Amino acid sequence: MRLLVADDQALVRGAIVTLLGLEPDLDVVAEAGRGDEVLEVLRRHEIDVALLDVEMPGLDGIEVCRAMTAAGVPTRALIVTTFGRPGFVRRALEAGAGGFVVKDTPASELADAVRRVHAGERVVDGALAAESLIEGPNPLTPREQDVLRAALTGAPVSVVAAAVHLSEGTVRNHLSSAMAKTGTATRAEAANHARDRGWL
Repeated sequence: MRLLVADDQALVRGAIVTLLGLEPDLDVVAEAGRGDEVLEVLRRHEIDVALLDVEMPGLDGIEVCRAMTAAGVPTRALIVTTFGRPGFVRRALEAGAGGFVVKDTPASELADAVRRVHAGERVVDGALAAESLIEGPNPLTPREQDVLRAALTGAPVSVVAAAVHLSEGTVRNHLSSAMAKTGTATRAEAANHARDRGWL
């Protein structure tokens, strides 16, 4: 089974490559340190399963999954991340990922997850799956998500409006709606709340 490991932390990436290399049926044939490198690597190599981190420069792992699905890439994707947030699980599966596990998964379980995803099964960390079901779907609209992402920096409304190409009044409306949905009192709290749940 031919694998790609994409993670922006070289030490973590190297550890995953080494651990998977101990399995007789698994062969890591490519690595990437940025999300926007993955599709090009997949074009150059025949890969069965791509192991993707969520937070990478260029393109996050969930967006990479979405791009792979849109491009009709036959490679299956397994998200392997430090960020075990319920919202990430739902977004990753909706984007086409075959599985979602956290980085502290034991090596034998990670190898098993790779095999199961390759076989077409859905593999999700049990605790995260339960948390995701309890929490329910992301209540934010795509536009509210865009506005909150831009608001994470603490920038004033005028800067957020310019970043998302909306009027200041429209941005205020989206922020107000997002604050109501997240039960928060400020836009900074709403943005942090949404980020911590993996909704952004």
